Amino acid sequence: MSQMPEKAANSWLFRPNPMVQWWFKVLTILVFLGILIVWGIDGWNVGNFRKDFVVIKLNSTHQYLKKTHQDLTPLDVSLQSNVTFQEDLAKPQENLVPNLAPETEPVNINVGPHLIPDDGNLANLPSPSTLDWISAELEGNFSSNLLAGWLAPGGEPCRDSKSVEITIPSLDGQEKIELACGEIHEFVFQALDESGNPHCLGGDYFETDLSGDSWKFRPLVKDLGNGAYTISLQVHPDFPGDYNLSIYLLFRHYEGLKFSPERFAFDKKLRTIPIKFLQSSARLPEISQCQKSDLTRDVWSGRWTRHAKNENCLISNDGRYRCLEPNFPCQHPWCDGSLGLLESNGWTYSAHCSFKLFSPQTAWDCLANRWIFFWGDSNHCDSIRNMLHFILNVTHIEAVPRRFDMNITNPVNPNQTVRITSIFNGHPNDTGNYQGLNSLKNEGYRELLKGYFSGETVPDSVIMNSGLHDGVFWSNLRTFIKGAEYAAVFWSEVVEGVKRRGLVAPEIIYRTTVATGGYARRLAFNPNKMEAFNGVVLDKLRQFGAVDRVIDDFDMTYPWHYDNRCNDGVHYGRAPAKMRWRDGQIGHQYFVDLMLCHVLLNALCAR
Repeated sequence: MSQMPEKAANSWLFRPNPMVQWWFKVLTILVFLGILIVWGIDGWNVGNFRKDFVVIKLNSTHQYLKKTHQDLTPLDVSLQSNVTFQEDLAKPQENLVPNLAPETEPVNINVGPHLIPDDGNLANLPSPSTLDWISAELEGNFSSNLLAGWLAPGGEPCRDSKSVEITIPSLDGQEKIELACGEIHEFVFQALDESGNPHCLGGDYFETDLSGDSWKFRPLVKDLGNGAYTISLQVHPDFPGDYNLSIYLLFRHYEGLKFSPERFAFDKKLRTIPIKFLQSSARLPEISQCQKSDLTRDVWSGRWTRHAKNENCLISNDGRYRCLEPNFPCQHPWCDGSLGLLESNGWTYSAHCSFKLFSPQTAWDCLANRWIFFWGDSNHCDSIRNMLHFILNVTHIEAVPRRFDMNITNPVNPNQTVRITSIFNGHPNDTGNYQGLNSLKNEGYRELLKGYFSGETVPDSVIMNSGLHDGVFWSNLRTFIKGAEYAAVFWSEVVEGVKRRGLVAPEIIYRTTVATGGYARRLAFNPNKMEAFNGVVLDKLRQFGAVDRVIDDFDMTYPWHYDNRCNDGVHYGRAPAKMRWRDGQIGHQYFVDLMLCHVLLNALCAR
């Protein structure tokens, strides 16, 4: 075959051809449109998965706090993530942010580069006139929802997987974390399995602590049900400074609710994150002193604050810590009365309202001619003793037994007496243990209790809890729910029986069971189980109308439950003694239970 002349080839390349020019124009337009589409998709991804932070305005109306300002509540929800984590979790992150409640205001989203301005001047942040306090609520249908979560087997990818670690995209790897005081800072974190992949089931039990020199608080954790969680932090503007955020994974996927949970305990500290909370112009609604109407809240989200410290305070020969003068005053609005009487070296507890610390005379003026009935575990024995010794100045009763019934007289005014009755509920026999609410199945025990409510005079108030013994007795969650319902029906019938006889029925105050401490965190009455059981009992008491007030001792004890300095594992109110304690030190702190005594008096005496 002869070759085509070179000139002819060149003339074909450069000769104008209408068809070629038309296709070239179409191809150019298609390439340009493709570039635009790719840019648009990339911009959508960046906008949705790599925002540094968002500010969400929520309604700050709060029925338990006195409103003094208009409703403007910015909430920082950090979604900042590093590149490697975002590439692995881009799809799961679509579901990490919890749904806002329907009653909230429309969401306004503003994107900014940092949690704190570069110049460190918080005055440059938007300053609404008032923010809102962190608050918690008992979930509706708590028992049935908890049971459903406990029974859920999980999908195929999650069935054999367990959480061993977490990642907090907006906090991990940060050299310096600064947050504004007053605001609620909510962060998303993701549970990871042994392979470092996102775990896709909820139900893990995380212990959280935010502590500074003068502030101790349990940050709220919300389970989103898919292996993702949110954690919320807040510090009042009066307490700026350096803090540590600690996160422990105690149990995985409801394993703390098992009959013998100790062998399943993971109990590993996953994070200790230094955070500086900076002074800001933010204002929170002022906490007012508790009234009876404030004490209907089922779940509290309080904090311990410190207002003085004696660096040279030593234990006395009787085991007490008299660090401050007895008349050292409380700081408004955190408490009212003499802080020195609490023997806490400056610490006090407050929640959605603050508490009065009672002098002996104000306590006697409240309790005179009344009958208080306690029903619960042996922590009640400690609390009654501490109330008698530390507040009422009745020191001749050295110990309160499991069954106790006595008319007690004011040592300085014989005209004032109070009857205190306490019946142990850990076993039908007061020398036994580990029956809990199942004690009510014993007919003789039921008749014993009914007898106190069958006469012409009945107790004015009943203070009850389910107790630690329930953690040992009940084989699983389903059977405990039935036991709690049986107890709620029993007490409902007792109250109705009083009313049918034309008498004033006693008010029922439920005191939640303590958060067990130190070594006991892993045992059958671990915090995971006790918190769940507290919710179940409250759910059933509410269902049958058998509760009027709630004292959340679980929340009060939680910040002090990581070791045994304030507890022996299961009791926070053991009598002071200058002896070697469980943690090896001489003496122990007892002020947590003494604070409970004052809180109980608030419930009994508030109007």
